[in-house]
Amino acid sequence: MLSLPKTYKAAVVHHAGGNFEIVEKPLVAPTAGSILVKVLACGVCHSDSLVKLGVSPLPRVAGHEIVGDVVAVPDCETRWKLWLLQGGDFITCSNEAINGVTQDGGYAEYVILRTEAVLLVPDSLDPAEAAPLLCAGITTFNALRNVEGLKGNTTLIVFFLTRLHSGVGHLGLQYAKQMGFKVVALSQSDAKKELAIKLGADIYLNGSEVNQVEELMKLGGAKVILATALTAKLFSKAHIQHHGNNAKTHYYQGWPAGHARDTEEAIEFAQKNNIVSMIEKFTLEQVNEAFAKMQRGQTKFRAVLIPGV
Repeated sequence: MLSLPKTYKAAVVHHAGGNFEIVEKPLVAPTAGSILVKVLACGVCHSDSLVKLGVSPLPRVAGHEIVGDVVAVPDCETRWKLWLLQGGDFITCSNEAINGVTQDGGYAEYVILRTEAVLLVPDSLDPAEAAPLLCAGITTFNALRNVEGLKGNTTLIVFFLTRLHSGVGHLGLQYAKQMGFKVVALSQSDAKKELAIKLGADIYLNGSEVNQVEELMKLGGAKVILATALTAKLFSKAHIQHHGNNAKTHYYQGWPAGHARDTEEAIEFAQKNNIVSMIEKFTLEQVNEAFAKMQRGQTKFRAVLIPGV
């Protein structure tokens, strides 16, 4: 049996609109259907705003992009063993047990996770780089591979680069490119051009210099538009190719991230194709700084908390 502390540090929001506060919480043993994980890294996601806004029951520890070591399991547990590196993710379910929303998440030194929602993370992968794949990565990976009728090199994927410096945007470009899609990036300046090309964009259209819609039509129209940071203006320009003809006909599809096996496949694909999470590390004590930078879109590209340093 491992020697564990009696308490641990966690970043807690106590009231709506409040800052994260570092507190000491009692460490409890996991019960049937759960495991105790020592957090090595936890991504800072915009969804964590639900805690700050008070949508989640408070007080609450945020964080769902969790990577860490299994340090305690109940006697009845058969799959998960001590010191396995694992990640915790969530998907909407009737029980609504969501890490960092309905139960405490990974903005902490330790976290209890439900066994059906955890997955193996390869030891060869840096925990901090793995963390964003558990939400930002799987969201774009699953969205692209689950759109009906997509054919890799025959399909035009368009990204609106309003938030390229986000975890979702920079991973989405890489996934799309490595899946074999022809990728067009749209923006209103050349500020993001070099980065977009580096991440996988085949074509970059600056809306201040060219008519983006006309240029897209010359390319045959966009069969898919993957919008990773939605605004009302985006949809007014969404010309989708319909039955081989260019028409302003829209089919909107959302994708609720993925379950544990989906996420393992997203990680496997990323490793095989050199898809890398670009991260900025923060200590647990720097949680408010990390969260503020994420909200302002100033992190390059995913803020990740590293507890215990």
